[in-house]
Amino acid sequence: MNKIEHIGIVVKDMQAAKNIYELLLNTSVYKTEEVPSEGVNTAFLQSGPNKIELLEATSADSPIAKFLEKKGEGIHHIAFDVTDIEAEMARLKAEGFVLLNDKPKRGADNKLVCFVHPKSANGVLVELCQEVR
Repeated sequence: MNKIEHIGIVVKDMQAAKNIYELLLNTSVYKTEEVPSEGVNTAFLQSGPNKIELLEATSADSPIAKFLEKKGEGIHHIAFDVTDIEAEMARLKAEGFVLLNDKPKRGADNKLVCFVHPKSANGVLVELCQEVR
């Protein structure tokens, strides 16, 4: 893994959250995107080399809506940049980690993504991200 790619934060109200994080980080949202396959709207902010992804559910049965109902607003996942997502998935699987995807799938911000089950990582949902080339 190369670096932390971003930290994902679940929010109830995207516009209110954008206002808060723009003030907090003293920067503007640089990209918004809907990911229909995940039932989520995203907004990205960058402060120096660090990125925050705000996540808002678009349907009541989406994974983000379920997370929000169970745990409330807050940190949802930490994402790591990888050079070769398939090789990293194979390595982690061989090490005994449980992956939530059999194959990488298209995520937000022009990335291929795969998630590692939180039970495999001390309760933290881990996302692997590879820039689509």
